[in-house]
Amino acid sequence: MEKPIVLVIMDGVGKGDGGSGDAVAVANTPTLDHLLATCPHTYLKAHGTAVGLPSDDDMGNSEVGHNALGCGQVYSQGAKLVGESIENGVLFASATWQELIANAQDKALHFMGLLSDGNVHSNISHLIALLKAAHAAGVKKAYCHILLDGRDVPATSALEYVGQLEAVLAQLNTEGCDYAIASGGGRMQVTMDRYEANWPMVELGWRTHVQGLGRQFASAAEAIETYRAETGCIDQDLPAFVVARNGAPVAPIANGDSVILFNFRGDRAQEISLAFDRKDFDKFDRPGYTGVKFAGMLQYDGDLNIPENYLVQPPVITNTLTEVLCKAGVTEYAVSETQKYGHVTYFWNGNRSGKVDESLEEYVEIPSDVIPFEQAPAMKSKEITECLVEAMASGKYQFLRCNFPNGDMVGHTGVMEAVVTAMECVDNSLKAIMEAADKYGYTLLITADHGNADQMTETKKGKTSVRTAHSLNAVPFIIYDKEKAYTIKQGAYGLANVAPTVVAMMGLTAPDCWESSMI
Repeated sequence: MEKPIVLVIMDGVGKGDGGSGDAVAVANTPTLDHLLATCPHTYLKAHGTAVGLPSDDDMGNSEVGHNALGCGQVYSQGAKLVGESIENGVLFASATWQELIANAQDKALHFMGLLSDGNVHSNISHLIALLKAAHAAGVKKAYCHILLDGRDVPATSALEYVGQLEAVLAQLNTEGCDYAIASGGGRMQVTMDRYEANWPMVELGWRTHVQGLGRQFASAAEAIETYRAETGCIDQDLPAFVVARNGAPVAPIANGDSVILFNFRGDRAQEISLAFDRKDFDKFDRPGYTGVKFAGMLQYDGDLNIPENYLVQPPVITNTLTEVLCKAGVTEYAVSETQKYGHVTYFWNGNRSGKVDESLEEYVEIPSDVIPFEQAPAMKSKEITECLVEAMASGKYQFLRCNFPNGDMVGHTGVMEAVVTAMECVDNSLKAIMEAADKYGYTLLITADHGNADQMTETKKGKTSVRTAHSLNAVPFIIYDKEKAYTIKQGAYGLANVAPTVVAMMGLTAPDCWESSMI
């Protein structure tokens, strides 16, 4: 290895159209501008088939993006993996599905998850397929606890998905059957926290779905329309609601019922899974709870066994970059704040918790603030930078990686001014890391896992609105080295080409199953 390497992941920073809705272009980013003007660079495909999703209409996300960055290969992921299991019937033949259905013959079957077709955390088509299969298997009572999206899909699209679901439920309400929406709320208000950043949010979801506590409405549509009028919030921020009949909740989740969390992405599914799964759970009180038959769509963490039961076997990602580097004795360092810490560790390492080799790897998590991201768009960029530069100065590590969450997490708020500030904070960090690379002798690589901040508005039917979802745009890949001139080969590349490039720079041999190096 000629030099140690630092990889910076600017989460949610793609190549936009340069217009007024492109916060990356609008922001004052002299360091990024200089890098793009003077360094070898290309743009990587970070969505669709390049990261294992079904089609190029599917936006990338941080989970599959970091899987691809960290393993040098393309695996069937998320929606594609689940879709294949539904289509070929493997899901319905699984012992877990059969057990849940048998249990629900004289009890209720509950489905919980994100209601949209965003294909990032879930897909409504999967829920509908499960509902129809349950009905065909003789389940009489099935209820949906829906989390409203407005983040991976248009910001105020919830009523479209609720209408679609209600139409299916009406078809399934044959004689003796009760299929209905039971509860819900915005994904950023209830249930779907991640990385243990906000357990009260999960507790609120528990009280809503399990205990039936909360403001009651005659329907989900009524709840959405009422909350929109009262709060002006977009879907992801709407408060929790309970659907009621005759003044009583339609279907709180009762002890002994069957429960399926139909999200396929792991990060925002783990905490609520623990609340259902663990007898020794201690994050909040569960009065009267003795247990349910619970399963996730996938197993969200294999090492930690979250959850114990699941419907679809996850991809077994082997020959990751970390495995290759550890085998070669390369020392590694990874750092981010809580919001993206799992991405540079768990997802990076092929959906595995822990380290491949304790003696060669160091991971640092900087606790994220529990505060709306638009109110603190710098997030922990300063602290991440300080930790990374200190690690560079130590000379202990040969491959270092970090993730700046700002472009993604602030981008999801839809607040343009805050996103511009977020990008400027990331740019300040890039400057400090460049200076450290020069001072301590590192090759610096800069990329992203998907777009977001680069497309903050969208125009449909002549109407421009705020966009809070990821973009389908390519992401930059930049090589900075003040002493050595690298040449990027002509070609079309994706995120999975980054790991082979790192290995090539180190003079190591990549596994045969990897994509090609870009140099």
